[in-house]
Amino acid sequence: MTEQEKIRREKLEELKKLGINPYPAELFPVNNFSSELIENFDEKKQVIIAGRIMSRRIQGNASFAEVQDSKGRIQVYFNRDEICEGEDKTKYNTVYKRLLDIGDIIGIKGSMFKTKVGEVTVLVKDFKILNKSLRPLPLPKVDSEGNEYDSFTDLEQRYRQRYVDLIVNSHVKDTFIKRTKIINTIRGFLNDKSYLEVETPVLQPIPGGATARPFVTHHNALDIPLYLRISDELFLKKLIVGGFEAVYEFSRDFRNEGMDKNHNPEFTILELYVAYKDYFWMMELTESLIEKVCLDIHNKTEIQFDSKSIDFKAPYERLSIIDAIKKFTGYDISDMNETELRKICDEMSIEVDDSMGEGKLIDAVFGDKCEKNFINPTFITDYPKSMSPLTKEHRSNPKLTERFELIVNGMEIANAYSELNDPIDQLNRFENQLELSKKGDDEAMFIDMDFIKSLEYGMPPTSGIGIGIDRLIMLMTNKTSIQEVLFFPQMKPIKEAPQISDDAKLILDKLLKKGECELDVFKSEFNFSNKKWDKYTKELKGKDLIVIYKIDNGFCYKFYLDFSKNSVYYPDYITNLVSRQSEDILNVMGYDAHVEPNTEEPSMKLIINGKYLARIIEGCNSISIIILFVSFIMAFSGKPKTTFMYMLFGSVLIYVVNLSRIVILSIGLYHYPWRKDILHTVIFPGIIYGMVFLLWIFWVNRFSNMIKKNE
Repeated sequence: MTEQEKIRREKLEELKKLGINPYPAELFPVNNFSSELIENFDEKKQVIIAGRIMSRRIQGNASFAEVQDSKGRIQVYFNRDEICEGEDKTKYNTVYKRLLDIGDIIGIKGSMFKTKVGEVTVLVKDFKILNKSLRPLPLPKVDSEGNEYDSFTDLEQRYRQRYVDLIVNSHVKDTFIKRTKIINTIRGFLNDKSYLEVETPVLQPIPGGATARPFVTHHNALDIPLYLRISDELFLKKLIVGGFEAVYEFSRDFRNEGMDKNHNPEFTILELYVAYKDYFWMMELTESLIEKVCLDIHNKTEIQFDSKSIDFKAPYERLSIIDAIKKFTGYDISDMNETELRKICDEMSIEVDDSMGEGKLIDAVFGDKCEKNFINPTFITDYPKSMSPLTKEHRSNPKLTERFELIVNGMEIANAYSELNDPIDQLNRFENQLELSKKGDDEAMFIDMDFIKSLEYGMPPTSGIGIGIDRLIMLMTNKTSIQEVLFFPQMKPIKEAPQISDDAKLILDKLLKKGECELDVFKSEFNFSNKKWDKYTKELKGKDLIVIYKIDNGFCYKFYLDFSKNSVYYPDYITNLVSRQSEDILNVMGYDAHVEPNTEEPSMKLIINGKYLARIIEGCNSISIIILFVSFIMAFSGKPKTTFMYMLFGSVLIYVVNLSRIVILSIGLYHYPWRKDILHTVIFPGIIYGMVFLLWIFWVNRFSNMIKKNE
């Protein structure tokens, strides 16, 4: 808690002692807003307003302040004698001057007037505290030369604390007001055509209608998995089967994929399906709709986006995806198979993987080499069948489908089809998607047999479209990031710093300055008893803030470690070897594993499927254990040859078991991270040390028997 926050809490308690409730329950009868009062000024008009104090200028018995409500800001004038008509001046001198702060919400009753400089102002007759703010606002400051600093402009802070962003950066509200206006324009456009707005399930037993990775959960009562919808397409088509001629939904969809300036895992899409239409008709409707949206927001069709000029005046250019790829790459892909597509991807250095079929390979080529070139609205049409499992076969080319995507400023805005209504063909397409899934494509479509069943009852010829609302709003509001048009975009959790005692922090701070050092030498710099030293180092180790290495395993091994400091085999040859071998074994077992040097300490990071799981340090290479084992055997040595062979056999066995230990432990940490402590500190150390003990017992018993025979 900051000093300012402590002071505000003290003021809160003082208000309560004065009998003032800082968080009253009863309504406050607001009858005017700031913008209305400024635009329609009426001298001496009696008004009741409420809002947040954004600035104050206290001048003895009088004060000017700014109050911000949902419509804007207005100046208010506090005069002690107007507020406190009797002898008791507490409400002004104590409550207003001392106990109120910028950020507090107050209700005001007063009358209108203009100052000598002509500024519209409310003369305060009475005020009421409606909310005491306990945190100071991050308001910008202006110096004597008019330069602004300390503005609340950090993007991450703004997105994480949108509520603060909306208070201190009032222009941000304009984006979201336009968002609502755009959605209302679209809704009005469709309603005027008598299209029916509907709602379909968000939790679905089968995630269908798009190629995307879903979020999955479990329904306890039904004991089945359920998925957050990736699209509402199949449900809307079932309504067309049911007899509705035109249905639409503003759908919240969820896709468990990456995040960037154009993608958020939760997004809004408009999906529309109209019976007895085709994709040519849908192109014309889309042009009309988006042109109307642009006119309603900007009163013109040509707008500035970033540094580019974009014209939304219909009609839009139309170009097949095959022609687009040929235009920007020189390759004619119309007759290429998967092998040939992979070859050209390699030639153009386009990143692909083995799970990708023809459709995704074509999409990768278009996305990498073509999409960015389309600034003005352009319909990319006639996609190959492999890319469009829900789309009707092209009427003049059976290899293609009747599909278009609307591309604006290098970004897909809409995707539309002449919808496939042949149930046999649809089932075959789903089965092809299943084959892709078997190859490892986790975005391949599921087979929805209920949807197939609905098509078997008959769906009329239909055209459908999905329009990305968030991306459309980005274009219409000149925002280059999708996070700017979402109130609360998804953010990576803040990793809180571990809480440690003051003495432990003292050790850590000094260690961070010194870097790696000898334990005994470093310990001597502190006046801690052995008991306290052990307590604080244990605290730091328990929170993975320090690593203590034991390197007292003999002169030769210490020499080897010192020699390894300058080796390319970081952190040392054997540890590096163990890391690489662990990586190879995990990859053979089907995990996407790799190791990389840890820049923060002498160790190797082990990463599985993109998740950092563990570090492999010098103590993990089994050499210390092998030295311990050899020492035990030599202490009870027998015949030289037998002793040597047993030490060699045991050392190899320990090395192999230790390598297996690392691999199994890594898999355990990947699948059961909450078992970290018991896996790492109990089970696996028990296995490796237990094996050394058993090997020693076996050797001692054998050696003792030999002694008895000699006797």
